[in-house]
Amino acid sequence: MRILVTGGAGYVGSHTVKLLSQRGHDVWVFDNLSTGHSTAVPRDRLIVADLCETHRLDQVLIERGIEAIVHFAASASVGESMREPAKYWRNNVVHSFDLLECVRRHHIQRFVFSSSAAIFGAPRDMPITEEFAPQPINPYGQTKLAIERALHDYHTAYGLGYAALRYFNAAGAATDGSLGEDHNPETHLIPLAILTALGKRASLEIYGTDYPTVDGTCIRDYVHVEDLAEAHALVLEQLKPGTALHYNLGTGRGYSVREVIQTVEAVSGKTIHVKEAPRRPGDPPVLIASSEKIRVELGWQPRYPKLHEIVETAWRWHRKKSSGLR
Repeated sequence: MRILVTGGAGYVGSHTVKLLSQRGHDVWVFDNLSTGHSTAVPRDRLIVADLCETHRLDQVLIERGIEAIVHFAASASVGESMREPAKYWRNNVVHSFDLLECVRRHHIQRFVFSSSAAIFGAPRDMPITEEFAPQPINPYGQTKLAIERALHDYHTAYGLGYAALRYFNAAGAATDGSLGEDHNPETHLIPLAILTALGKRASLEIYGTDYPTVDGTCIRDYVHVEDLAEAHALVLEQLKPGTALHYNLGTGRGYSVREVIQTVEAVSGKTIHVKEAPRRPGDPPVLIASSEKIRVELGWQPRYPKLHEIVETAWRWHRKKSSGLR
C-alpha cells in the first residue's frame, strides 16, 4: 500500500513508519520538523513541508499515488494547550481540515487518525471504553475530538473509511535501540525521570500530590510505542473504504507518578531528586484504557504490558543516545 504519514518524523510517527516499511508498504513522510527529527526516518522518504501548504500535499498525493493517510501531525501538550489554545486550534484543526480536503479531492478512502484519551476528559469510572461520552477538559482534547467529528461527517457524506485511535500515554523506545523519545522541551514523565537519573536535570517536578489516588499523584496507563505502531499497522491493513472504526489503546493498568519514578530508579539504579509542585490545569486524576475492543476485533495484544519493560527500553535508548535524535 502507498501510504503518506503526516508527522511521521515524530515520536510515535517514526516508529510507525519503521514498522510499515518493514511490512512491505511504500511509505512517505510529510513533516515540517517543528518537533520531529529528520534522522528518525529515511532521508529519501522525507518530504519537509507544512500541512497548510496544500499545493505540496496535492503534488505528493498525485505523484506518489497515495492510497492511505496516517495522520500524526499535531501539537500535543495538554499544558501548552491551556496556555496557547490558538496554536492548537490552528495546528490540530485548521490544518487537519486542509488535509481532509486534499484527501477528498483525490478520492483517498483510507485514513487513520492519531487521536487521544484526552477526548474523554476526567471520567470517574475506569477503565475507559469506546462507549464513554467524550468530555474533554483541555484544548488539546477538544481539538482531537473536533477532528474525530469531522471524520465522522466526511465518512457519512463522502464515504471516507477512517479509524480514530485513542491512545493513552505513549512510552518507551524501539527495542533494537534505533529510535526513542526526544522532545524539546521534554514534557513527558518517563523521559524526564530518566534525564534526571542521568544527571541532565537537577530534579523532577511532581505536579499535584493531592489527587484522590492511592498516593495523591496522577495515574496513567502507559503503552509501549512499538505496541502503538503495531496497532496502527493492523488497523490500516484491515481498514476498508466506507467503514468507521474507533479504538482505545492502552494496557488496562494504571501507574501513579510516584510509581513511575520508583520504576525508573529501580531500572537505572539511580536516586531521582523530586520537587512537589501544584497541579497543572487540565490534568485529570486517572486515565486507564480498556482495549478489549481492538483485542477482540483485530487481535492486537501489547507485547510490553509491564511498566518495568517499557522503562527498560527507554533507559537503554537514552543512556546510549546522549544527544537524542539531534
